[in-house]
Amino acid sequence: MRNRAAGVTPYVFVSPAFVCLLAFGILPIVVAAIVSLTNLDVSGLGDWGKVEFVGLDNYRDLMRDPAFWESLRNTALFVVMGVPVIIGVSLAVAIALNQSQSLFFRALRAFYFLPAVTAIVAIALIWGYLYNTQFGLLNYLLETVGLPRVSWLTEPTVAKFSVALVAIWRATGLNIIILLAAQQDIPKEYYEASAIDGAGKWRQVFSITIPLLRFAIFFVTVTTLIGWMQFFDEPYVLTQGGPSGATTSISLYIYQQGFRFNEFGFASAASLILFVIIFAVTALQVRARRNADE
Repeated sequence: MRNRAAGVTPYVFVSPAFVCLLAFGILPIVVAAIVSLTNLDVSGLGDWGKVEFVGLDNYRDLMRDPAFWESLRNTALFVVMGVPVIIGVSLAVAIALNQSQSLFFRALRAFYFLPAVTAIVAIALIWGYLYNTQFGLLNYLLETVGLPRVSWLTEPTVAKFSVALVAIWRATGLNIIILLAAQQDIPKEYYEASAIDGAGKWRQVFSITIPLLRFAIFFVTVTTLIGWMQFFDEPYVLTQGGPSGATTSISLYIYQQGFRFNEFGFASAASLILFVIIFAVTALQVRARRNADE
């Protein structure tokens, strides 16, 4: 009985996490896959007799929708703009903050982390004022040096970079804390031995710190990439996907189809395509990491 209980105990401890994964991860994917094969809309929620099986019609319609392809291009652009900058800035700031344990540097750590725990509505309100074309602080500073005003959120190309900048500023803090925590596990003896051998600070960073942070860097790269492929908050609260769909990400497109146009079957099909893309990209990253380790 004691051996049997010992064999069951690990499953008891794992079961709450498994139930949460099943309820909030696997089950929604299955439901979305089923709904994507129907014409379910908001009226069908009250009368299931109106719901019809349409097969792959939603997927075919998606392939013909220019707005869907534009949202994919926008998302890819956001990923290319945001992920490398976030990883690079987070790593540089984390290494810099780890150089001292003084009260000032500890306060800086909290300062950098604040955007990650600040409500997106408050962030959008502040940045909305900064970006305002008429009385925003950024345009005021440009005018003081003789430069013309910029339509930060109303000109399509500029709006993409403006929204991405807010997201980069907001997402960097969490990665800084993760990389900073990972540095605490690097034995101090490595740095002391390298200093005795004559290695300077830069040599220590590139020969000790970054190589030993490779797993933490891989983790923040994967999570950041997944987060940016689901880019939603900033374009939703700052531009609503405008102007003219220039900042509409695939996640915002799915939201609009489902909750603005009530096309839940169509939105579910788009969400399944997004899931497949994220799964494929993540699997490629994991495989590349394994090959690099071998």
